[in-house]
Amino acid sequence: MKDVFLSDVNIAERYDVHRMTVWGWLRADPTFPKPFKFSARCTRWKKSEIDAWEARKRTA
Repeated sequence: MKDVFLSDVNIAERYDVHRMTVWGWLRADPTFPKPFKFSARCTRWKKSEIDAWEARKRTA
């Protein structure tokens, strides 16, 4: 199965927050998944890791 990658905009839309909130989560929450940097202007998160993070937050 191929990995699906999400941008900060995709994640922000998913949770109905501003895209800068996603970066705030990255800085403030050590459990938030680390992104992959594909180039200087292309940073993405694995959807499977975001799904797992969300599931852990729901059960906590």
